[in-house]
Amino acid sequence: MNKKLDISSKKLGKLTQTNSFKSITSAVLCAVIGIIVGYIILLIISAPNATKAITTILKNFMYFKKPKQQLYYFGSTLAKSVPLILCALSVLFAYKAGLFNIGVGGQYCVAIGVSLWCALNWHMPWWACVLMAALASAAWGAIVGCFKAFFNVNEVIACIMMNWIGLYLVNILMHQESVMNMSLSETFQIKTVSRGSLMPSAGLSSLFNDNEYVSIAIPLTIVIAIIIWIILNKTTFGYELKATGFNKNAAKYAGMKEKLNIILTMAIAGALAGFAASFYYLTDIQQWKTSSSVPAMGFNGIAVAFLGGLNPIGSIFAGYFIEHITLGGSFIDMRYFNPQIADLISSIIIYACAFVLFIKDILSKIGKGKDKGAVEVKAAVAENSAPKDSSPGGDSPTSNASANGAKGGE
Repeated sequence: MNKKLDISSKKLGKLTQTNSFKSITSAVLCAVIGIIVGYIILLIISAPNATKAITTILKNFMYFKKPKQQLYYFGSTLAKSVPLILCALSVLFAYKAGLFNIGVGGQYCVAIGVSLWCALNWHMPWWACVLMAALASAAWGAIVGCFKAFFNVNEVIACIMMNWIGLYLVNILMHQESVMNMSLSETFQIKTVSRGSLMPSAGLSSLFNDNEYVSIAIPLTIVIAIIIWIILNKTTFGYELKATGFNKNAAKYAGMKEKLNIILTMAIAGALAGFAASFYYLTDIQQWKTSSSVPAMGFNGIAVAFLGGLNPIGSIFAGYFIEHITLGGSFIDMRYFNPQIADLISSIIIYACAFVLFIKDILSKIGKGKDKGAVEVKAAVAENSAPKDSSPGGDSPTSNASANGAKGGE
């Protein structure tokens, strides 16, 4: 029985020291911290209504009693989590290669412009709009990669520069009567101009009470996340990317094409941001308005990537969770609270994500301390269970008895 318990404790100890366990634990702690701090703020604003408000935010679509309404708003949450997840994939893919893709907002912005232009002006089919958007954002990301590879320009500086260039180019591109409703200062709805450019539902909308925004973008996002996981963990290319990220010079001397890897990494990261924009805007869930700031979606993707433990699969759950909290805030009682309180809670969680790596480091140290303590305990038990000498000379009782018997025989 003790042996079985010892084996189980060993397995549990190994499990708690895995990177996946530490990532999940860190993410959960960040989420809990954000919710607790948000609840405290709600208590300060209106203590009698705080518990109901935080419950409503956490429930989201479960706030409604009718199953049909629940399905509809669940579908909306899934649809709106798509760009967050894909932006997170863009960030983590570059991060694995040692690059901080803070330019995901600019790449996302460029893809919005290209996908909407192809849909509203050229009336291209949805798949062509997606492809064009992905290629445009991949090229936008590759420019940063070239600056980094050939001129050693810091990718953060290059990305920030490209973000603003991309934003103003899209503002200029979209300010045309063929794509923008000038009276509303926003782009036309795709369904009124070119229905063939909308992302197809493939019957998924009927599963969510005919929610028109639910499309094949949702399963495609999951497939892309799985493909990214396979590339990073099961391919030579992924190994080379991570090796380049660990040490660019070592990768170079090992025969890897580090410059090409950097450019390809940023191009793929850009393409992922392109998928995020096209999958979202081609559902007609939102129209583009002339903006003076880079879309926040890209920056939120950075937080989701870290909340998901820089893991493609983890990013799926992290992206959905953030969107779940954000949309849940729209259902709280506006007589007592501003719906933006949910954005505040999301922001706190996002801010807490900055400590994910710090929390993982603490968990590693705790685990090492436990392992060290276990080794010391085992050593003490082994020492206590060892047979002790009873005679001053150091002979064992058995040897003494044998010696006495020999003497008696003589």
